[in-house]
Amino acid sequence: MSLGIAQPLPLPEADWQAKVAHAFSRAAPRYDALAGAQRHIGETLWRHLPGSAQRVLDLGCGTGYWSRRLATRYPTARVTGLDIAPGMLEHARAQHGDSISWQQGSAESLPLPASAFDLVFSNLAIQWCRDSLAVMQALYRVLTPGGQALITTLLPGTLSEVAFAWRRPDALLRTPERGVLETAIRKSGLLALYQSTQVETLFYPDVKAVMASIKGVGAQVARPHATLTRADLAAATARFEQLREPRGLPVSYHCLTLQLEAPR
Repeated sequence: MSLGIAQPLPLPEADWQAKVAHAFSRAAPRYDALAGAQRHIGETLWRHLPGSAQRVLDLGCGTGYWSRRLATRYPTARVTGLDIAPGMLEHARAQHGDSISWQQGSAESLPLPASAFDLVFSNLAIQWCRDSLAVMQALYRVLTPGGQALITTLLPGTLSEVAFAWRRPDALLRTPERGVLETAIRKSGLLALYQSTQVETLFYPDVKAVMASIKGVGAQVARPHATLTRADLAAATARFEQLREPRGLPVSYHCLTLQLEAPR
């Protein structure tokens, strides 16, 4: 999964998850064509993979891009792709078949057995979860002793250029602070073997391409009664153009990479 414009008003957890699942399900057919930022950031995580694994979970698998690569990387492993969006899973199964096990569920309450995986891979998914401690506790439960979770997630500051252009910082996905995640890891019992923050900046030719990169991967949860006039679009475009660099309009992603381990 990914990032983007989020519902600014608090929603009950079940309603929030339903909206996220619906948005990503709708985006499934065009997700792969527009997920350049997600692929770029995922390659950083890929370099941290262990040499071997037998039971692998792709948490927030989306269309199964990383699930397929994990199955190729570990040809004797049993790979499971889990996502909250049924439309994503349908697309993943159609693209990659049933050699990978596809499972619908939330990262905050994984519908999976205890000690089921020696490796969890999760690229840009858990920022959509409101309860960081529940996510880490779920990971602790499903990992075998000594099993590892490799995670990329997003931190505050992500899409700051979009917030500036649209003058709606309250509408952006509210990601947890790094300290909140560190506290959740510690309380869960997981061990943090590696942590790294980095800012990845991608460039787009125009505002239309910027918004397509966000909405096109399902990362916009519609705001009820939201309206957008031509004047709004023109004003946002003018503000965004103030940020233009030689490579195009910048969009920054503040990323946290985690390598976690379940105690032996």
